Amino acid sequence: MPMAGRLSHHSSQGVCRVNIFSSPWVYRFMRGALAVIFLHAGATKLIDPQAFAVLIDAYGIVPDALLMPVAVGLPLLEVVAAVGLMADIRGSLSVVAALLVIFMVILAYGIRMGLDVDCGCFGPEDIEARAYHGLRVALVRDAAMLAGVIYLYGCRFTDDFVKSSKFKARESRVTRRIHRRPQ
Repeated sequence: MPMAGRLSHHSSQGVCRVNIFSSPWVYRFMRGALAVIFLHAGATKLIDPQAFAVLIDAYGIVPDALLMPVAVGLPLLEVVAAVGLMADIRGSLSVVAALLVIFMVILAYGIRMGLDVDCGCFGPEDIEARAYHGLRVALVRDAAMLAGVIYLYGCRFTDDFVKSSKFKARESRVTRRIHRRPQ
């Protein structure tokens, strides 16, 4: 019987099992997709930080004195995290996860308060923002990206992934500690 998280294919030669958490291609695709999304989102906000500051101000949670530092610092952090994710640098996935959680909390706050504002996700020129104010859509999109982050973490904690020769050199410190535990 196949284990959870495994896909099975019956053939005349037996059962072929593929663990989706050990596929380097799926891992790279997911990591790359998240990196491209964060790079695009951060870069579009950095192009016009003053317009992004207006979007931030619409939520009413950042003091006026901090609007411009947040309007520059947040997209810069997104870009740095995206580049780190592309290069699979330790810590970048954690930054992306933290940013997504923060964004989701802010979006939930906006929905709860009944705000009719743009999410600000892709800067002031976001087509979604001009068509409609989609806080709920943005929340669902961020939840989907968080699911991608969880998948990437799942990959890093899977024995098949760690044993894969292509990824052995990038084995995380946490995974190494898990394997050092006495049985």
